[in-house]
Amino acid sequence: MFAKYRQTSLIVRIVIGLIVGALLGVIVPEWTWIGVFGDLFIGALKGIAPILVFFLIMTAISKYEAGAETHFGSVIVLYLSATFLSAVIAVVASFIFRVKLVFPQAVHVAQSAPKDLGTVIKDLLVNAVANPVQAVIDGNYLAILFWALMIGFALQLARPATREVFQDITDAIQRVAQLVIEFAPVGIVGLLFTTISQTGFGGVVKYGQLVGLLVGTMAFVYLVAYPLMVWGMTGQNPYPLTLWTLKVSGIPAFFTRSGAVNIPINLKAAADLGLNEKSYAISIPLGGSANSGGAAITISIMALAACNTLGIQVSFPLALLLCFLSALASTGVSGIAGGSLLIIPMAASLFGISNDIAMQVVGIGFIIGVIQDSVETAVNSASDLLFTAAAEYHDLRRSGRPVDVKAAVRRAQMRE
Repeated sequence: MFAKYRQTSLIVRIVIGLIVGALLGVIVPEWTWIGVFGDLFIGALKGIAPILVFFLIMTAISKYEAGAETHFGSVIVLYLSATFLSAVIAVVASFIFRVKLVFPQAVHVAQSAPKDLGTVIKDLLVNAVANPVQAVIDGNYLAILFWALMIGFALQLARPATREVFQDITDAIQRVAQLVIEFAPVGIVGLLFTTISQTGFGGVVKYGQLVGLLVGTMAFVYLVAYPLMVWGMTGQNPYPLTLWTLKVSGIPAFFTRSGAVNIPINLKAAADLGLNEKSYAISIPLGGSANSGGAAITISIMALAACNTLGIQVSFPLALLLCFLSALASTGVSGIAGGSLLIIPMAASLFGISNDIAMQVVGIGFIIGVIQDSVETAVNSASDLLFTAAAEYHDLRRSGRPVDVKAAVRRAQMRE
């Protein structure tokens, strides 16, 4: 039965969960036991997320080779700057459109947010060096990030076999996380039932506003901000390349909701563009972690929406710090569906939001994930291809061998 359950698309299952949860909330609001499924789902996420983040970042750092692939400087700069720019735009959008959430469970602010940047930096430093085991238990993502980086760098000196062991452990944890997410539709039934039975459809309308802000910001980033970056790199009209990458890469990624699944599609598209295989064979897979603008948008907007809901005032310096944190954290998200949602608690901790409340925000993320995660994956995957091409065209332009980008796209369209 479970095999048949998994054969059904996760998107279809989540849509069914949304419908069932809404109907039960309207028809039998007195069946409070249904909300237990949401509690179990959030509890499982709360348990696996800190371990997953720790091992993902530690393993990725342990395999980094200093000085390797230095000829990918342009694409790496594009990846990182685009991720940070996406976070900045998301923060600006959140200040302009102040969306509030309706939490599935009653919440209380455990502590107030720091009032000045000095206090923030002090708290960051103190929290970052907390006991790593306790950090995993408490969900202290700042300490998890710090110790994962430190241990990852130390593991660079270990034997390859040792690093492979950690990679195997990381893969196993990702499989467990994937198993938890397989039951997201069941958890969504409980979460949406609780919301509908307690707040009515007013809460769902709030989720609609959140979806609109997320999707609108991602669309602006991909159709305005990224083309400006490509124009700056190539000096040519960026839209033929931008729209083509959105079609050949973004649309498949929207439905698969997996950047890993979309890598072969991007590799073929890069070949159709006539790009250097030695470059794109590495830069496309690299983009799965280094280029995560969509994830940075999700993390920033969800964290600030939680602040708006709880009445936490966010200063500009604190918001700027969130941009750096979101950009950094988004490069470590897993390739599984909804991976960026598991990073939200770390961003929320910056504002003094407890882990219990943050995991409810994650639960809301899964409720809207049918749209949010699909668009996020489309932005991330399509921009991997977009920036890989832009970086190569930029290097060719600097060497005195400019490429006609529009003509390259036409040739690629003929090879499709």
